[in-house]
Amino acid sequence: MAIMANKLTKWFGEGDARTYAVREASFEANWGEMLYIVGPSGSGKTTLLSMISGILRPNSGSVSIDGRNLWSLSDDDIADFRLNTIGFVFQDFHLFPRLTTAENVAVPLILQKRSWQEALRAASRCLEIVGLADKAALPPTRLSGGEQQRVAIARAIVHQPEILIFDEPTASLDGETGRKIVSFVKSEILTAERCIIIVTHDSRIFEFSNRIMEMEDGRIAGFEQGVACEA
Repeated sequence: MAIMANKLTKWFGEGDARTYAVREASFEANWGEMLYIVGPSGSGKTTLLSMISGILRPNSGSVSIDGRNLWSLSDDDIADFRLNTIGFVFQDFHLFPRLTTAENVAVPLILQKRSWQEALRAASRCLEIVGLADKAALPPTRLSGGEQQRVAIARAIVHQPEILIFDEPTASLDGETGRKIVSFVKSEILTAERCIIIVTHDSRIFEFSNRIMEMEDGRIAGFEQGVACEA
């Protein structure tokens, strides 16, 4: 099992001002699975993601990643965990405009203190995977939105993480480009040794999910089998 969350709870404020963002959320995610998290704005999706990825400490509950109790680790070990185990693909890409495409992809390996030459070689291999080998020397400002999203994916996989987390991956893309990107992730990036979690409002990409987890008012409201599992 890739992820096991048990009764995760997060609140902000105290006393009468306490507001619950997530209440006793429990779920499992499996290797080889693409799990979607859906729900209206303010339902707790981003807070839940932050707790399972080691960014935001829960007030109660636990998270195990591949059998490791995440929040029992020291702060330094949690930072190492994020760097080595999780790849993030953000809604707005978060690419550095002054770096080339290849240099953007190499950033996680530089943070791991790999040599510059090794990092760029690995970045080039990942750009080949996402079909952008010919764009390696260009700055991201010279790329289309779909190409920038693929660069963000290459950066997320360059350090070979076990868990990939996508936050609204199609929000900045037109419908057809978004579908192509998620279809590519499903066919080329998801493996039996990797788990992908996608937070999205975009029903146009539901067909690529294995399971869909719905959140409402900070709670997990239920699960649906993804369209990809119904064929």
